[in-house]
Amino acid sequence: MLQVNRRPKSLLDVKMHYCPGCGHGIVHRLVAECLDELEVASRAVGVAPVGCSVFADHYFACDMIQGAHGRGPAIATGIKRSKPECIVFSYQGDGDLASIGMAETVHSAARSENITVVFINNSIYGMTGGQMAPTTLIGQPSTTSPKGRDVKVNGYPIRVCELLSQLDGARYLERTSVHTAAHVIKTKKALKKAFQNQIDGKGFSMVEVLSMCPTNLAIAPKDNAKFIAEKMLPVYPLGVYKDADAPAAGGK
Repeated sequence: MLQVNRRPKSLLDVKMHYCPGCGHGIVHRLVAECLDELEVASRAVGVAPVGCSVFADHYFACDMIQGAHGRGPAIATGIKRSKPECIVFSYQGDGDLASIGMAETVHSAARSENITVVFINNSIYGMTGGQMAPTTLIGQPSTTSPKGRDVKVNGYPIRVCELLSQLDGARYLERTSVHTAAHVIKTKKALKKAFQNQIDGKGFSMVEVLSMCPTNLAIAPKDNAKFIAEKMLPVYPLGVYKDADAPAAGGK
């Protein structure tokens, strides 16, 4: 029988701890496929965050380091500057990247550090119990906003791609999703471009991935895709928000 699908070499053959229906496992596989196809796994270094993907270092078959909460881009910067031949990626959730780690994210982009950031946006804090995140939608309930996010009290959701797109140092920013098979394919394409940019020395790249969190959103896995399509996409539109290689508007 012809085998048409297999585990990427850059992903270890171990059981993952993620909840059924979670998008982290999908994105892990896509990152691993990119490392394999670009033939950079032997010199790749990943930074695992504090959050649901805190055990990412157990899953990838490349060098990994587990950083303090929110410090992924700073750690990735140090590794890349000291070992520029390495392909360095920081894998982060929305609380890790957009809350405690916002300063590291913004300044790494402003300096155009030649790293790749993988940002998982599931609109909620996962590992710590479903608290409101910087990305939680207006009116969306959480354990710390049981009546829903109130703009007067909590402010508006932070759109990270849009925010970073104003920085000259940000070279490539794209928001994708993994709620359908077609979007999974597009996410891999974006991740591969982000890694290729680093290989080519082009500077800071980030891919934001809208992902499912059935446990903390209290939505059945089969209905989580509908939540992304109907609730998250209007707030977080998909697309390329910055591509320094793209022709300027009105250009030939």
